[in-house]
Amino acid sequence: MNNWADELIPEYEEGLRELGVMHDNLTDSEYDRIDESQINSMIDSMGFSLEWMETGRQPGLYRGVDKRDAYRVKRYDEMDILPDINEELRKEREPLYMSREQRQAFIDVIEKLSTRERQCFIMHVAEQLSMSEIAEKLNIKKRTVQQYIERAREKINNTNNKGA
Repeated sequence: MNNWADELIPEYEEGLRELGVMHDNLTDSEYDRIDESQINSMIDSMGFSLEWMETGRQPGLYRGVDKRDAYRVKRYDEMDILPDINEELRKEREPLYMSREQRQAFIDVIEKLSTRERQCFIMHVAEQLSMSEIAEKLNIKKRTVQQYIERAREKINNTNNKGA
């Protein structure tokens, strides 16, 4: 799935190549030294921007968002992210229904969770996987999974307490 940043990357790469050619064509004259300073600054800025677009993270920072989520506009209220779960339930269970208000309340709670918190929480609660199984599937440590689940529960409880 391409986003606007993916479409800008080739343009920035071309611009960076052109700046490199300009830099290589400079001479030792006084005017060219001033130009070299400005071109170097432009190369640094474009390289920084390009890295940011490619990774979805501010260069030099270890924490950030994944590229797939960096520029995605989330409009849960416009999307039917909760399918009719009647089909998914086994026949021996009673069918479950969610009203529009219940669905919106659920979406509001889920929206507050990070992607990893949501993944771990749903895998643990809905799919009933152990923390070890989740850690193995996501290739992270069991303690990290536990922290994500604890944070998700805390956010859900805080949301429930505010609504009550």
